[in-house]
Amino acid sequence: MSAFRPIEVSTENCSLMRTLDVVGDRWTIVVLREVFVGIRRFEDIRRHTGVPRQVLTNRLGRLVDEGLLVREPYREPGARERHEYRLTPKGLDLQPAMIALTRWGDRHLADAAGPPVEFRHRECGEEVRTATVCAAGHVLDDARETRVVAGPGARPSA
Repeated sequence: MSAFRPIEVSTENCSLMRTLDVVGDRWTIVVLREVFVGIRRFEDIRRHTGVPRQVLTNRLGRLVDEGLLVREPYREPGARERHEYRLTPKGLDLQPAMIALTRWGDRHLADAAGPPVEFRHRECGEEVRTATVCAAGHVLDDARETRVVAGPGARPSA
């Protein structure tokens, strides 16, 4: 493919569509949010979010199957063994996207009082931000500074 015309490129192997297939429903994002903030046990997630038990079971299973979470056993004294869920490196790679989505909501949908949570750097305490940065280190302040070109996996549309 020489000149890039998006309409001429197939979407059958679109990375965004594949990502949304894994994390693109409401409850999956909510479950990931909980694990990101440190709520890792099934009953705690269920109580905190109100997600129906079977839905939570299915979402956690899918996130484990996809390699975003791992199940770790634990046992409370006198109780049976249970599991908590921890992010894998693959799951942790979603942190910038989760922060970016949250910050978008903070800008456009938050209550008048402001956002309910903030992301802070553990070391210095300053606010964490996401940024679009090119490989040469240039920070892109406007979405229009980005252009899309055909990648090595681009295929012609049918």
